[in-house]
Amino acid sequence: MEVTKTDLDGVLLIKPSIFEDFRGEYVETYNEDEYKQKGITCNFIQDDISVSTQGTLRGIHGDGETWKLISCMYGKFYFVVVNCDTESPNFGKWQSFTLSDKNRWQVLVPPKHGNGHLVLSESTIFHYKQTTYYNPKGQFTYTWNDPKLNIWWPVKNPILSRRDEEGRF
Repeated sequence: MEVTKTDLDGVLLIKPSIFEDFRGEYVETYNEDEYKQKGITCNFIQDDISVSTQGTLRGIHGDGETWKLISCMYGKFYFVVVNCDTESPNFGKWQSFTLSDKNRWQVLVPPKHGNGHLVLSESTIFHYKQTTYYNPKGQFTYTWNDPKLNIWWPVKNPILSRRDEEGRF
């Protein structure tokens, strides 16, 4: 497993080891001891998935408490992490990654950072582990095209939920 710092403080890119042979592949997606040895000491307590079709954009969502470990179980998506800490001099700074079932990359997202993803393949299974239980009332939402964030997305007219279109619940 390779862990790399990114341009955003606290955000890590994780590249798990992949074992491949004539039968297929084997990937260990999480091992608490190995992650702790690499400095990732989060106590994950909930796992979730979302399944979406091509062109769907979810996010930008986050809260002030939750660490998330994001991965792509199936398909491919364009993933964006944004510093949403209004007290930070880096507020609005963002970075993108392409996660897929081929590269098996993971991204660790700290509290006060939002994340969103755009489905690039026919369908995608987006997986995340989190350190708190889901609390929609404690979350913030920014629209995908918020001019304060100026995020580049490889789409002009994504499929959006009302929450993501309006930037609120």
